[in-house]
This record gives sequence, C-alpha cells and structure tokens, in this order.
Amino acid sequence: MITQPSSDAARHLAPRPGPAQSAVRSGTNTPMAREQHALTPQGEGRAALVERLDRLLPQTQCGQCGYDGCRPYAEAMAADAAAVDHCPPGGDAGARALAHVLGVAALPYDRSRGEHKPAQVAVIVEADCIGCTKCIQACPVDAIVGGAKYMHTVLADLCTGCELCIPPCPVDCIDLQPVTNPAAAGAA
Repeated sequence: MITQPSSDAARHLAPRPGPAQSAVRSGTNTPMAREQHALTPQGEGRAALVERLDRLLPQTQCGQCGYDGCRPYAEAMAADAAAVDHCPPGGDAGARALAHVLGVAALPYDRSRGEHKPAQVAVIVEADCIGCTKCIQACPVDAIVGGAKYMHTVLADLCTGCELCIPPCPVDCIDLQPVTNPAAAGAA
C-alpha cells in the first residue's frame, strides 16, 4: 500500500527551484523587468536613462508634450516611443539636452505644441476668488491651497507655471507673472 506523504514531507521532498525559477518567482525574469534592466546605447540601464531624462525636463507637468507629465514623457523617450522635441517649456535648449543624452540628432522644439515662455508663476487675485476649488483640482503639483468657499492662494515655491489652473477658473481670477528669482521658484 502506497501512502501520500504529508504536506510537510512533500515540501521537503520537492525539488528546490533553480536560478531560473527563482528569477521568475522574484519578478526579475519577466519581460518588463528585463526591459527595465536593458542597457541603453550609453551603457546604462533603462531606469537610469529615464531618471536622467526626467531630471532634464522642466517638471511643469503641463501635458503639452502629449503625456500626463514629465516622467511619462521621459519613459516614452527612453523606450524610443517619443521624440525629443515635444516639450515647449524646455524650449530648444531642453530639446538639445535631451538629444545629447539619447545620442540622437537635436531638433528644435515643436512649436505646434505651445510657446516657450520664461519662468512664470500663477497668482490668484484674492478679491475676485470665489473659492470654487476648480484651480486646486487642476493643479498637477498641489501648489494651490484653500478651502471651498474661501479664498485660495498659490504657493509660489511649488508653482511650475503650467497654466493648467487658468481654464477651469470661472471668474478669471488667476494671473501669470514672470518669476523674478527663478532659483527660488518651482519653475526653475
């Protein structure tokens, strides 16, 4: 008569996974993980390349590039799914810097995506603000604070000048002003 080993005995009798099975189980041998660790032409991993590209972008999170923010655009460039010319806030200098990192030909930024402007910051005209919170909801970097039915204000150090707060404002109480000290503002 043959008996089945207990679950403890079965665990001890089962073959131990080799390196390939361990890699699959740990997630390092999946297509996504292999892609993350793939080497770029510059010899660095894809994650490191994304980080370098993201640091070159202006971090306005404006979406003018066609992506939800600077990081998704950097990821698309690293995957060779987007060109270096999609960022109006970065301008021609930004496009050149991105091209240099990627080792591709430099292109001027695509003017059809928007205008390159000097660093700017949003300012709420307090007397006109009705406290609707629509600007707060639109801000991609949480630079606007205030409560419902109370006046709101912009934290200038966090504001990137992306202009996304302006269209939803029903009373047109948001102005953009040039940054006088770019090193002290989020748009720098």
